Amino acid sequence: MADNSIYQFTMKTIDGKDKPLADYQGKALLIVNTASQCGFTPQYGDLQTLYEKYKDRGFEILAFPANNFMHQEPGSDEEIKKFCDLRFKVRFPLFSKISVKGKDIDPLFAYLTSQPGLEGGVSWNFNKFLVDPQGRLVERFGSRVKPESPELAAALEKVLG
Repeated sequence: MADNSIYQFTMKTIDGKDKPLADYQGKALLIVNTASQCGFTPQYGDLQTLYEKYKDRGFEILAFPANNFMHQEPGSDEEIKKFCDLRFKVRFPLFSKISVKGKDIDPLFAYLTSQPGLEGGVSWNFNKFLVDPQGRLVERFGSRVKPESPELAAALEKVLG
């Protein structure tokens, strides 16, 4: 397993179980930092639509709730899971709340934000990181880029082949 891929990380699911990201080898991934009380929160619904459209082609969305921006994710993992299920019927994997910037940045996001050519901190909730089936970051999208935008769809089609 290549060290320079996301497969070196094991993350906690929203249910508190360890999940090696190596389990997603061979799939295209969209890693997103999320929040429940943000102007971009409706993107959960758009992400679910995107997931439904591409999941049978080897695509997963991994959502990482974070409270780094104006305390827009104050809830517990249990509250976040309930909110996502009831409000948006989210069926893609949700992970335990983490920090995506600052001194306590999670190692996964430290890795994602330091990849040559794509480096730079997470700017706000719902930044999107597109990872190819080999576990390499290939594209980044800001919060304003909607999950169903033409540029995200084109990049996703490219990594899905």
